[in-house]
Amino acid sequence: MIKDLFNCDHTGRMKGDARREQILKTAVTLFSKRGFSGTTTKEIARAAGVSEAMVFRHFASKDELYGEILADKACQSGMQQVPREADPILKKAIEEKDDYTFFYHLAVRALTKQHADIDFMRLLFFSALEEHELAEKFFADFIGRVYDFIGEYVKQRQDDGALRGLDSRIVVRAFLGMVIHHSLNNILWDKKRNLLDISNEEAAKNFAEIILKGISK
Repeated sequence: MIKDLFNCDHTGRMKGDARREQILKTAVTLFSKRGFSGTTTKEIARAAGVSEAMVFRHFASKDELYGEILADKACQSGMQQVPREADPILKKAIEEKDDYTFFYHLAVRALTKQHADIDFMRLLFFSALEEHELAEKFFADFIGRVYDFIGEYVKQRQDDGALRGLDSRIVVRAFLGMVIHHSLNNILWDKKRNLLDISNEEAAKNFAEIILKGISK
């Protein structure tokens, strides 16, 4: 099991040596192409250029290796930090009650991160399909934080009278639905952007406007 999903050092990385990092990087690539069940530690070792014994020297089992990948990615992406404190743009948007900047910046940041690490996104999709318990923990920990963070802001703006009194989690789901569906199309189904070819910034701009204003004229 993952010991602590958010236990990072000061560099934002899990502690470890270069060989360990190479094994992790290789495992992400293979898991993203074949899933957890379809990938063996022997294949990971061969692709990483090490012995299978070396893999087990760093990771007691394939489950532990998988858990460390999720923990390492959480640290690299800053998931262990509270967004309002880690991101000065978001912090300022919250303080100034700038709804457009809040949603725009969240969207463009998420799209940029997702498109920059497609192997990891594919790994997460495989994990969901395989119903792996570590993937469930990752989603519960990370997505739960996202829902709480955005939902808290929405509730505050509802109290201010600026947003309609909808269930805040419905608002969060509608917003994330646009962002995640856009990523899914670009990463899995429409890689050549035949259906829609726009920048992350343009997508984020439109998603922010739709969530705040709808599409009525």
